[in-house]
Amino acid sequence: METTPRPTTPRWNFDRPFLSGRFHQETKGTSRFANSFSNTGDEKAIGCYGVGVQEVIVMDDVLCALVGIEGRYISIKRRVHTQGNDNCDFSVSFQVDASMDLALQEMAKRIFPLCESFVLIEQFVESRSQFKTGLVNHAFAATLRAFLLDYEAMVAQLEHQFRLGRLSIQGLWFYCQPMIVSMQALSTVIRKASANNFAGSAVLNLLLSQAKAMAGDNTVRSLLEKMTQCASNAYLGILERWVYEGVIDDPYDEFFIAENKSLQKESLTQDYDAKYWRQRYSLKDGIPSFLANIAGTILTTGKYLNVMRECGHNVQAPTSENSKLMSFGSNHHYLECIKVAYDFASGELLNLIKQKYDLMGKLLSIKHYLLLDQGDFLVHFMDIAREELTKKLDEINEEKLQSLLDLALRSTAAAADPCHEDLTCCVERSSLLKRMATLKDLEVRSFSDSNDMEEPVSITGLETFSLSYKVQWPLSIVISKKALTKYQLIFRFLFRCKHVERQLCGAWQVHQGVRAFNISGTAISRSSLLCRSMLKFISSLLHYLTFEVLEPNWHVMHNRLQSAKSIDEVIQHHDFFLDKCLRECLLLLPELLKKVEKLKSLCLQYAAATQWLISSSIDITKLEEPSASQKLKQLRLKNPSQVQKAITRDAAVTDSILKFEREFNEELQSLGPILSTSSQAEPYLTHLAQWILGVGSDK
Repeated sequence: METTPRPTTPRWNFDRPFLSGRFHQETKGTSRFANSFSNTGDEKAIGCYGVGVQEVIVMDDVLCALVGIEGRYISIKRRVHTQGNDNCDFSVSFQVDASMDLALQEMAKRIFPLCESFVLIEQFVESRSQFKTGLVNHAFAATLRAFLLDYEAMVAQLEHQFRLGRLSIQGLWFYCQPMIVSMQALSTVIRKASANNFAGSAVLNLLLSQAKAMAGDNTVRSLLEKMTQCASNAYLGILERWVYEGVIDDPYDEFFIAENKSLQKESLTQDYDAKYWRQRYSLKDGIPSFLANIAGTILTTGKYLNVMRECGHNVQAPTSENSKLMSFGSNHHYLECIKVAYDFASGELLNLIKQKYDLMGKLLSIKHYLLLDQGDFLVHFMDIAREELTKKLDEINEEKLQSLLDLALRSTAAAADPCHEDLTCCVERSSLLKRMATLKDLEVRSFSDSNDMEEPVSITGLETFSLSYKVQWPLSIVISKKALTKYQLIFRFLFRCKHVERQLCGAWQVHQGVRAFNISGTAISRSSLLCRSMLKFISSLLHYLTFEVLEPNWHVMHNRLQSAKSIDEVIQHHDFFLDKCLRECLLLLPELLKKVEKLKSLCLQYAAATQWLISSSIDITKLEEPSASQKLKQLRLKNPSQVQKAITRDAAVTDSILKFEREFNEELQSLGPILSTSSQAEPYLTHLAQWILGVGSDK
């Protein structure tokens, strides 16, 4: 007996491209076999027919249900639950006529999950093909559409076998089984994506997690991986433009890097708290899991390319077929491509800033002026600008100070520096102590006394004068307003110390000018010792600041910058240098800073009073000379009141000198224990303690 050959099992071939869908119209447009059973009257219940006829009718309805079409005895119920924010939960169920044979009902219900999955996928494809859903959803929907065309081709083949009379309900179930698991896996993904309104990287992460969950089924896992691969092509296209051109081409806001266009590069030189470099481009939530470990590198690569593009530099990274990012897989080739792109961007930007814009030259110039590495211009400037600097804040003419500064620069060795024209002067509106307290990010230790914040009664330009420096893009990335402010804080501290030293030197010269007189045991000799102690204190402080802090730290930073591999490393080393200098220069230690400022104020007060002290003491000394004893007797006889005035003046001079000496020694002695205690936590203070305590013991 001849047997009718059974059709081959239609299966999904995961290694071939999706079919073009030439059977799509055939499936939906073919006339159904059961039309021959239609009648002109009301539809009869299927139970009225015999089992054989019922199977033929059910087969026809099931084939229609497989492509989402209702039959005469199989109905479809669709439900959409809107949850707000465009989130919706779409569900579908198939029901059969209750009068149908129970065995046929059972067989049909086994196939219904496949029918439901088809309807869900088809509805998802239609909804996710809209423009607003994003590129990843578009690509995912296109992939699903191609998958459904292949699926419909399989259904068309099954219907063809059915029309030839070669397919039973059991055979239909047999052929549908391979597709049920795959379709249900896709419908699970679709339900989650629809319920949460996923887009962009969320869709990719969902597909990847579902593929991992199906690791035990190679067929389904392979299908989901292919879906992920196709859906990620659009996303990787955005990524490719970012890492090779530094451009965010993201019309639907799907990329994991956000751009804050309100932050402009000009803010780096204008705003102390400028967030341009850290927040102009930043990472968002929802990074694709296959890029999570390298997201920071991707962000940095595009940032570097953006800087070069802002400079008018060619930012096109060298690309080849092997460097394309249009695919990812277990070989991690895409990670190597990103690493190559990062190395290119980092190296190019570093060379651009170091070579074309001469970063090291700018930093060295700032060191000359703001850290007083070459202070000859400052000596000349302080001489010619003394009158203007001693005025009160409201009386100072900044334009005049700038012209005097330009004159000092042109008249000294600074004229040979090509960057000297970038140096400008400015007058702050508050004292150093108050300015330090306003910079919260410096982690300045709290002042113990609220009076520390009070300004001096008559603050002048000597307390508020500072230098500034013009910095252009892209050097402002490294030498930002914040970095320049830190340089200015150090300069103001050094400038004040230099001023005190100059005033004390002037006082010392006055003392040296009266050495010809017999001053042994007089107030002048005591004043001379006090002046020497003050000079040694300020000289020791300046020596510590320049040779123990600034110079060593500068050389460490310079060496680190030479070996830096990226601009971020340069910024890190530069900021570390400034913070370390601020801390070791006592500017972050208010208790010590307050003591030092008080000592400097005493030195200035003493230096200002020196001329009066010396001139008064000279008159008294002349009267006390042995050769003048006869004159003194005559003076007592002729004008005893003048002698009394001289004696009174001598007592006042002595009291003034003793008062200065007592206050200076008290402040110096109180500084010693603080330095000794602080040096246990801050070892660098040991050097300063040795110098300062040496001043106190040198009597």
